[in-house]
Amino acid sequence: MHFQVICMMNVGVLALQGGVREHMDAVLLASKKAKIQVSLRSVRTAGQLDGLDALLIPGGESTTLSKLLVQNSMMEKIKSIPALFGTCAGLILMAKEVEGAEEGQRFLHLMDVKVSRNAYGSQLSSFEANLSTEEFGRIHAVFIRAPKIIAVGEGAEVLAAHNEQPVIAVQKNTRQLLLGCTFHPELTTTKVHEYFLRQVARMKECHYFSE
Repeated sequence: MHFQVICMMNVGVLALQGGVREHMDAVLLASKKAKIQVSLRSVRTAGQLDGLDALLIPGGESTTLSKLLVQNSMMEKIKSIPALFGTCAGLILMAKEVEGAEEGQRFLHLMDVKVSRNAYGSQLSSFEANLSTEEFGRIHAVFIRAPKIIAVGEGAEVLAAHNEQPVIAVQKNTRQLLLGCTFHPELTTTKVHEYFLRQVARMKECHYFSE
């Protein structure tokens, strides 16, 4: 009798706003490149969060996104998911501290970073840049009404920067993995998604099947 190790990860993409299709395409391609099996679904309701190993939170408008999460009773459930990857507005929602938050706006308060909303300016101030990173190599990054990470606490680590400003950060502990980007990697590369899937795979226990 032979035994094979199979790890299937249940991954969701929050589908309330932003580049949902782009993130889903990036996850599928990243899973092939990383040779990690993924069961992927779009998430629009609290019930669809059940059983997820990881959730991606796309960009969009953070105020609207937080209202939708509250209306759909999704905030507390998201907090319990083992791994979260937020881009742009997704990162804002994950941050423990947000500069420029609107009155009454709610956040997940999970990641040990301070973020400034729309810090680079309006839509007209959006820009692209080439990043040279130790973790990911060269990345072409698209910043659209991007936030800035203006402080990083002891619990988080900077993985990439632009003009000495952190643009990718990660936080790992025994309970949860948190990855945040100020730009939109789903538009240009799968490298960040591959990194996320590999980190989740390390956290997840594998199941052994006989054949």
